[in-house]
Amino acid sequence: MTYRVAIVTGAAAGIGAACSKRLAQDGVAIGVLDLDEERCAETVNAIREAGGTAVALGADVSKRDQVDAAVEKCREELGPVTIVVNNAGVTDFTPFEEITEELWHFVHSINVLGIILVTQAVLPDMKAAHWGRVVNISSSSAQTGAVNMVTYSSSKGAVVTMTRTMAQEFGDHGITVNNIPPGSVMGTIMSEASRGLMQMPTETLVQRIPVGRVGEPADIANACAFLCHEASSYITGQTLGVNGGRVVT
Repeated sequence: MTYRVAIVTGAAAGIGAACSKRLAQDGVAIGVLDLDEERCAETVNAIREAGGTAVALGADVSKRDQVDAAVEKCREELGPVTIVVNNAGVTDFTPFEEITEELWHFVHSINVLGIILVTQAVLPDMKAAHWGRVVNISSSSAQTGAVNMVTYSSSKGAVVTMTRTMAQEFGDHGITVNNIPPGSVMGTIMSEASRGLMQMPTETLVQRIPVGRVGEPADIANACAFLCHEASSYITGQTLGVNGGRVVT
């Protein structure tokens, strides 16, 4: 495989860490980005111990200056960035009537604006290579809605529609843009918080999923790796649901 460099956001743990490790298995050098650079050490070390290449990056994805600095560090250490996995995000369970303007802007600044800023920062590298892969991680709540999650589900709905538009805008540069909305995935901060608030036992959750199990971060990572591969070059603007059949289209 041609040498590629990827930045994965929200990569200190959970889905982001799994995507980083999976891409590294395919020979991709990884910029492991999270809010706190020190938190990236575990993911970076795991990649390096497996024989891969990785560097830790710290940035608040809603702050352009921090994003630009992190991307520049990645370029200097690994080379031009032609793959980005926009996974960083925050969740929220505020009832509709209690939503404030500050809360709305906070959630959307990370979940929506963050994708814009990170992708803008790496787009020149992709255009120069006439090759790029953008994978946006949304949520099944964008497809179904969810009680007390207007801020979160609307932000993830924006990710779905942004993906379609970005795909059309970037296509003639050899860049594909796709979106993965995970269903229930064990071992992530968001999914555990959601289950805790709903007080839903795992057994009850499993009964709602046709394949009979909850997801693992590796399930999302495998789909992400496919969308970043040369073999997916004719797939763009698509939503690839990885949810065990909980949401079907």
